[in-house]
Amino acid sequence: MSLGTRDTTLKPLETPRPWDAARQPLECVRVREETADVRTFTFRAGPGTIFRHRPGQFVTLQLPVPGGPPLHRSYTISSSPSRPFALSVTVKAQEGSVGTRWMFDHLRPGMKIRALGPMGAFVLPDPPGSEPLLLLSAGSGITPMMAMLRWCQDLAPMTDVAFVQCARTEADLMFLDELALMAKTMPRLRVAAVVARGTVEAPFLSGRMDMALLGLAAPDFMARRVYCCGPDGFMAAMREGLVAGGLDPEHYAQESFGVSETDAAPLTEGGFPIRFLVTGAEGLGDETRTILEVARGAGVAIPSACGMGLCGTCKVRANGPVEMTHQGGIFDDEIAEGYILACCSRPKGAVEVEA
Repeated sequence: MSLGTRDTTLKPLETPRPWDAARQPLECVRVREETADVRTFTFRAGPGTIFRHRPGQFVTLQLPVPGGPPLHRSYTISSSPSRPFALSVTVKAQEGSVGTRWMFDHLRPGMKIRALGPMGAFVLPDPPGSEPLLLLSAGSGITPMMAMLRWCQDLAPMTDVAFVQCARTEADLMFLDELALMAKTMPRLRVAAVVARGTVEAPFLSGRMDMALLGLAAPDFMARRVYCCGPDGFMAAMREGLVAGGLDPEHYAQESFGVSETDAAPLTEGGFPIRFLVTGAEGLGDETRTILEVARGAGVAIPSACGMGLCGTCKVRANGPVEMTHQGGIFDDEIAEGYILACCSRPKGAVEVEA
């Protein structure tokens, strides 16, 4: 190339590499306010790195909250796998929340945090579009529904979708502008919103969600495969009403996270010996308490988040008989290699844990 000329040779794009959660932190690139107490945080993992996940899965963020060890909090991914160079989570700051409040107050573009995942079995089939869907949510439960709908918009825009979100007030409704735009490109998408408090005008509905209101929002809801996410009480009421009305339980799926606020008191006699090899601590366990509870009683810090065998945060290697009742947070090959989820594994004999 001679002096003063520009090299216009076309160069091939770099082959994308999947995100390696163990080695690559997430870098925050954008923070967007959705409502007064809801924000979307968007991350990347470095040049040429893509995120592989399914719509409805979640990641567990390691939040460096001051005054103690990092907090592990699980958040559903709200971005679509069809847009793989960025990953977003949409979170609500609940009263008394610590981790989410730290994110609101401190997490800014350019900052990096560690994360685990993606994980979870609450997902759409791949490819989408094979059957009519009802995506039903309340509050921040809308986040996996947005990932699912964005996935359908990109890969199967003719999918028959009834999208129903419930909120306390009109001000708490989310993604209204985007949903309106999506309805213009998805001819079989129907969007409805139900507000529990205050007087609203069309197209919104007013009242506490029940089967009658659901019938107004999505008249053919019994003929759809239902995905539901929201507070436990909301999901329990929806499932009970739908199944009582004749919906095949196999056509209903829901997602939630629950963390035990208290652990069982440590055993002082009887039970099985549980040894923690890294710290040298010991405890006693039985079939009524999990390895995670024994660890906490012995002063051993095993990271955890969901408490339900979903997120995989508490994955540790162990040697000894345990009964594990997980919900998708661990793979068969990991179990074969000796890993367990401490939050949902109960000892059936002496166990050694690498923690």
